Amino acid sequence: MPTRRSILIILCTLCAGPLASLARPAIAADASALAFVTSIYDAYKGKDAKGVPLDSARTVRRYFEPSLAALINKDRAIAARHGDVGLLDGDPFIDAQDWDIAAFDIAIADIAAGKATATVKFANFGKPWTVLLELVKIKNDWRISDIAWQRDQTPKTLRGLYRH
Repeated sequence: MPTRRSILIILCTLCAGPLASLARPAIAADASALAFVTSIYDAYKGKDAKGVPLDSARTVRRYFEPSLAALINKDRAIAARHGDVGLLDGDPFIDAQDWDIAAFDIAIADIAAGKATATVKFANFGKPWTVLLELVKIKNDWRISDIAWQRDQTPKTLRGLYRH
């Protein structure tokens, strides 16, 4: 004859399956997306940080998905022919030309298979700032498909710079 204790153990075991699935956290964001974004922002930490210079078409393609990289590179080529600066006249990763950044807070959220967002928070010269990156996975590598910044109470995007 089963005891009260054995009945409770059986009931807990039977109920634990469905209840345990409710207690599990949501699937974590792709660790490689976090590593990609962290590798970018680590280059901006510290007093003499160099950042990520987007000084060649190849470097632009390393960080941005193909259609956005093509827009950036085309604009830069046209501007160079005219002895001018392109539409992107600051650093897109921090939305500034100069920086003094000690630390970053990066949060990654999966939005679909092969797509994620990264919210990057930091203080530049003591002013709090947030940058939102839209990420897409191409083959096994993450690329940025857009960047959003908040300027003058109006959000702006990197892609939006190239819409005429």
